[in-house]
Amino acid sequence: MVRRANGLALAAAALLAGAGPAAAQSGGARPAALAAAPVPSSGVTVDYLVRGGTIVDGTGAPGYTGDVAISGGRIVRVSRVPLDSLAARVTVNARGMVVAPGFFDAHAHVEQLDQRPLAESFLRQGVTTVIYAADGGQPWPLAPYVARLDSLGHAPNVAFFAGHNAIRSLVMGSANRAPTPAELARMEALVEESMRAGAVGLSSGLRYVPAIFSTTEEVIALARVAARDGGIYSAHMRDEGAGSVASVREMLRIGREAGLPVQITHHKLMGQAQWGQSVQTLALVDSARARGQDVTLDQYPYDATSTAITTIFPPWSLAGGSDSLRARLAEPATRAKIVAGIEATIERERGGGDLSRIQLASYRGRPEWNGQTFAGILRRRGQAPTLANAAELAIEIQTHGGATGVWHVVDEADIRRIMVHPWTMFSSDGEIGVLDHAHPHPRNYGATARVLGQYVREQKVLTLEEAIRKMTSLPAWRFGQRDRGRLAEGMWGDVVVFDPARVRDLATYADPHRFSVGVEYVWVNGVPVLWSASLTGNKPGSVLRRQFPATRANPYAAERPMP
Repeated sequence: MVRRANGLALAAAALLAGAGPAAAQSGGARPAALAAAPVPSSGVTVDYLVRGGTIVDGTGAPGYTGDVAISGGRIVRVSRVPLDSLAARVTVNARGMVVAPGFFDAHAHVEQLDQRPLAESFLRQGVTTVIYAADGGQPWPLAPYVARLDSLGHAPNVAFFAGHNAIRSLVMGSANRAPTPAELARMEALVEESMRAGAVGLSSGLRYVPAIFSTTEEVIALARVAARDGGIYSAHMRDEGAGSVASVREMLRIGREAGLPVQITHHKLMGQAQWGQSVQTLALVDSARARGQDVTLDQYPYDATSTAITTIFPPWSLAGGSDSLRARLAEPATRAKIVAGIEATIERERGGGDLSRIQLASYRGRPEWNGQTFAGILRRRGQAPTLANAAELAIEIQTHGGATGVWHVVDEADIRRIMVHPWTMFSSDGEIGVLDHAHPHPRNYGATARVLGQYVREQKVLTLEEAIRKMTSLPAWRFGQRDRGRLAEGMWGDVVVFDPARVRDLATYADPHRFSVGVEYVWVNGVPVLWSASLTGNKPGSVLRRQFPATRANPYAAERPMP
């Protein structure tokens, strides 16, 4: 078990509270650009010395036993030889533990970071950086939001995207049409404004209103703006069901014509008819990469998705907002078309007609339904679990405020195939866990830990070193963070210590509000945020900007031998 060395009470208390050299990053201040970190010599005192752990440095190289020293917010020594000559204010005995760079979550919904700055559900998985690539959403305007976050402080680092959906909504509402030239110019200016405020690229949710009404050409025009500032394009594809292959082709076209890298986010195939098509989608990625196009992916390791119930409605029915939907439902012929569209979507990609695969996550109209399936709700009402009854139930829910659901529609074989692809990194697509609030997808609490526990230790789908590469150096490169993602001298002190025999997710579909276990220590920018598996309350996180153009080659590319 990792434990503090004896005789450190006063020094440890001061450092854990954010005092001393490491406190330079407390309170959310943005770190300065990477500078040459002084390497301590004999007799120099460092802030933290992590002794005797298995160092997995993030590059994919084999792990080895060694010591890591952290001081002044940086990693100042990584050594295979015990650093016996170094004095440390606090020493951690990491024997039997893995010491790794802090993990990235490549796509998370952290809208509440200003209200829940400790983001405990992320820290307990070793996540030190979250990428807010929220399917085209963004805080608006971005610059004052970032300034507010910096003033409030937050535990993990965070990076933002310019959000296509948010920007289109500001300019055009939920109109189902192409923008006028003036509207497109306004959207381009707003993308530019967000990029200047620090966004790392353009994000879109092409399955959601209003971006679902956009043409490929509109997205290309906006992506070109992000490309000028060295950004990338990350998107929830237009269709993850029957149109998955065509949607990957659309994303590749956007990247080619806009001249920027593409991140296919939370990649999956929904609905039994699409199971196995990851063979085709990954082949498209491989072919594009072979032609020189920069394409990467991320995924969450679950066989269920989670999204708004609006995704089973015909998109045209949602144009104009709630009042327009109600007006359409009041007209019998139009209502019949909406019902038919909902039935077809459930049949094609949201359960194959099996209503036990549709589970409510958060519905304010009837909170007692949270966690229940469509099949169970209908039976308790004395109704048969038919597609027609499911469509009417969905309409009832949407017209009473809407809801999110958990949709059990993904195949395990596709999960594994996408997972082992060398250019796939990991995400949760989750929110900050709020205990006992609604009945969310367990990914809010367990995505990263699930990879390490289930897919590395138990099923051996990935080696530990490869999984950590996908959580660290690969996303650090993808999102333009040259001084994170590796255990190396001079890097920012984002470090995690975990028990490889015990790390696992505990959250389930039936009992989602459970923190992951096995992560013992976490530092962000050299400041401890988790200590002996307890929160410290420190908020040293930074808002991250790109540090190099997205076209820069990855020094830890999957096709190349690891150093």
